[in-house]
Amino acid sequence: MSFRSLTRRRQIRKSIVSHLIIFYFLGTLLMIPAVSSAGGLYINEFGTPSMGVAGAGANAVASDASTSFHNAAGMTRIKGHELMGTAGVLNATVKFDPDADTPIPGGDGGDAGGPAPIIGGFYVHSLSDKWKLGANLITITGAVLDYDDDWTGRYLNTEVTLLTMTFYPSIAYRVNNWLSLGGGPQIMYADLKMKAKVPLPGPGGDGEVKIDGDDIAFGFGLGALFEVSEHTRFGVIYQSEIEPEFDGDVKLSPPGLSVDTDTEITLARFIKVSGYHELNDRWALLGTIDWENWSKFENVNISTDSGSKNIPRNWDDTWKFAAGVHFRPVDKWLLQLGFSYDTSPVDSDDRTPDMPIDRQIRYATGVQYQWSDRLSTGAQFVYADYGKAKIDNDLLKGDYKRNDILFFAMNANWKF
Repeated sequence: MSFRSLTRRRQIRKSIVSHLIIFYFLGTLLMIPAVSSAGGLYINEFGTPSMGVAGAGANAVASDASTSFHNAAGMTRIKGHELMGTAGVLNATVKFDPDADTPIPGGDGGDAGGPAPIIGGFYVHSLSDKWKLGANLITITGAVLDYDDDWTGRYLNTEVTLLTMTFYPSIAYRVNNWLSLGGGPQIMYADLKMKAKVPLPGPGGDGEVKIDGDDIAFGFGLGALFEVSEHTRFGVIYQSEIEPEFDGDVKLSPPGLSVDTDTEITLARFIKVSGYHELNDRWALLGTIDWENWSKFENVNISTDSGSKNIPRNWDDTWKFAAGVHFRPVDKWLLQLGFSYDTSPVDSDDRTPDMPIDRQIRYATGVQYQWSDRLSTGAQFVYADYGKAKIDNDLLKGDYKRNDILFFAMNANWKF
């Protein structure tokens, strides 16, 4: 083979890889949970008691150390110091059902889901009756998606592995007997590894692209708590955009190509409004409405050493609606039940298998037990249905016959 022909083959290969990176790199990054428990594309479940009501009323309850995470302003309701620890596991089931006319031959990918641990820590420190300090640390790690290497969507994605850790220190101040304000900066570390197959020129079969990148990104959260009466309160929070920039290496197997990526991804800002109302000593109603500004993510610029491209992502803003109920049969026990619905951020033409998210429906239940004045524990279970997530593009056609996640977590809250 002549030197000119070999050079040309490498240029073709490099162009193919660059375009494939652009096609699937965006969506996978958004699997990274951001700094708060919003709906839409963010994960809600971090083991706090609000998990048992699908996040309903989470920004208004303000009854334990997890309020440092859900609404910093709610820390003014905490007396003394409180610490909560959470731990649990999620297990995703993701099974694709390709259409007969899907463009690339191959299998259905098998079950691309799997387990991952959930760990969280939350703390409230009382400086005085009016001033409170808070901090929380949340981490999620594990293989999020792992399709079979020979599946029909292999040119879009075969594997995603990630680790995220978010630290959120905060401060709260009671303005008067009905209004409290709070907020603070947020620091997120994310490490991301991805794989996809690449159609190589000639009869050589498929190659493989591997992406490895990490970043530290910053944002902030603000909150307000309105205590209308002893039995009724409302919480409002604002979450800023957070923009991780993933600098990493892109490597092709067989060897012969290395491409650097430098991509900034805008994780959407959002506003949540929550309410909590006690009907009597036994029953309480909870609710949340959440708006997320994912349309801001419509156009993203991605650059490699072979050029840059502006990608229209064509996403929509999302809305979350959650409702829940607390029932206290006796003083020491609290039973929880909740439901939530999130609108879809993307339609079938723009959806990709690295983020197979459609509308989301959550069914949740939980229980809390008060062991003493100082210690309470609880457990929560959530079933999240991520919809059929139909895909209809030039490389893949079909939908998901299973697309759901089971969450289970436990918590313990200490007062001291």
